[in-house]
Amino acid sequence: MADDVKRDVIEPDAPEVPASKGPIPQDELNRITDGIIARIKEVYDPEIPVDVYELGLIYKVDLNDDRHADVEMTLTAPGCPVAGEMPGWVEEAVLKVDGVHTCKVSLVFDPPWDASRMSDEARLQLNML
Repeated sequence: MADDVKRDVIEPDAPEVPASKGPIPQDELNRITDGIIARIKEVYDPEIPVDVYELGLIYKVDLNDDRHADVEMTLTAPGCPVAGEMPGWVEEAVLKVDGVHTCKVSLVFDPPWDASRMSDEARLQLNML
C-alpha cells in the first residue's frame, strides 16, 4: 500500500481525565474518603457474610491529586475462588465515588491476612467475640 494512501481508522476515544489543579481540598478529600469506604463496604467476600473492609482485606487506599485511587488488598486465602474477580469488584465500587477518576486495585499477600485484621463489627457478625 502506498504511503500517500489515507486509511480510515476509527480509534476509540480515551476517557478524558481532567488535569490536576493542585491538591484536593481537605473537605473534598474527607468526602471522597468517606465515599470510598462506604462503597468498599458494599463488596462482600462470597464465602463470608462480611464486607471486605470490615474483614480487613483492604490494606491501603491512596488518592493522588489527579484523583487516581491506588488500592492494595488481600484475600482471606491465596486460593480464594474469586481471587480473579474480587479486585475488579473493589475497583468498580471505588470508581462509583464522585471525585475519583481512575482506580487500580492490586492484590498483595504480604503481610498475609489473619483474623486479627477483622474489625469488632466483623467479629460480632461472625460470632467471634
